[in-house]
Amino acid sequence: MKAYSLDLRERVLRAVDQGESRSEIVRMLGVSLATIKRYVKQRRETGDVRPKAIPGRTARKGAALQAGLVAQLQAHPDVSLETHCQLWESEHGMVVSTSTMSRMIQRVGWTRKKSRWQPANATRRNELVGASR
Repeated sequence: MKAYSLDLRERVLRAVDQGESRSEIVRMLGVSLATIKRYVKQRRETGDVRPKAIPGRTARKGAALQAGLVAQLQAHPDVSLETHCQLWESEHGMVVSTSTMSRMIQRVGWTRKKSRWQPANATRRNELVGASR
């Protein structure tokens, strides 16, 4: 779930500072009582109410894959997913699972259509061009 905007956070705290009751703030701004308490505590402890960073490890393979994957797909349009993983490992020295490769191919906007890897809308575009001739 995305964090509430900084503007909403500031409005909540402004209402608290003006002496509005917590239940009235909940009704007016559509936030929970726990959210109000969390914002007041965060401002008291840090002096700021900006959203915190999302915890977890940073992606290690994603940026590299997105940067070079389209070129590989264009250079080898007819190979299987497993072969794409092997090609990536041989060219970049990074082992990539078929699941990761599949997700990244989808993320860059390509899909498996018939016997070729191609941009998701290329088949539709080719059909329209062929029909207009």
